Amino acid sequence: MKLLLDTHAFLWIVADDARLSQAARNAFSGPQNEVWLSVASIWEIVVKAARGKLPFPQPAAPYLREQIRQTRVEVLPISLSHVFRLESLPMRHRDPFDRILVAQALEERIPLVSRDRTLSGYGVEILW
Repeated sequence: MKLLLDTHAFLWIVADDARLSQAARNAFSGPQNEVWLSVASIWEIVVKAARGKLPFPQPAAPYLREQIRQTRVEVLPISLSHVFRLESLPMRHRDPFDRILVAQALEERIPLVSRDRTLSGYGVEILW
């Protein structure tokens, strides 16, 4: 099964954070699953790191490259179809990073691994 990680899910996987649900851990580690991280999540992390909102042991870019390599997640680019899908989404959530993740999950027809239950209001399947 293909899965798209929300930004916090990726960061919690990398940090082995206790807030990560067991279902999310199992989905991430399941050998049959194909786990994706959006370019939007990488963008969000870099922006927040640059603003001092996310502490990293080193600059964000090399750290993220290494974590992506180690975790073997696939990087999902943002396509025109993802961006165009935004137009049809109601304004339930104002965070542009969350909105593009929802659009990607809907367009790709894959579950979103996220603890943010408000995102399910968009009709996207949430795994947590």
